[in-house]
Amino acid sequence: MTDELMTIRQMCEAFNVTARTLRFYEAKELIAPIREGQKRLFTRRDRARLKLILRGKRFGFSLEEIRQLLDLYHRGDQQKLQLKRTYDVALGHLEDLKRQREELDDAIDDLTKQLNWVNEKIATFDDDNSDPK
Repeated sequence: MTDELMTIRQMCEAFNVTARTLRFYEAKELIAPIREGQKRLFTRRDRARLKLILRGKRFGFSLEEIRQLLDLYHRGDQQKLQLKRTYDVALGHLEDLKRQREELDDAIDDLTKQLNWVNEKIATFDDDNSDPK
């Protein structure tokens, strides 16, 4: 599979994405498959770019950030600028993810306390109903 072309179906299966997703990324000019009529053929470059797009999305990068980083690949500096910018953007996203995790941990703790309180309140109702007064 190193240099062979892949159809849209093969790409969908290999990357667990939909054809609609691939067409969307093509429309956004993030990937550029070879077009033969209505048929799309994806190159090794397209596969590498899709892998980076999916990884970037997972880490919270916007499509515009991903596009800018991918566009730095061909600058002729052995990807030095691309790697530096990617590192800087990723650091910012890592901080965002850590902050989101803290917020989620706080929300989980608060909800757990509320559920415990409600459960205790329900238990008092059950106790009240068991007393034949």
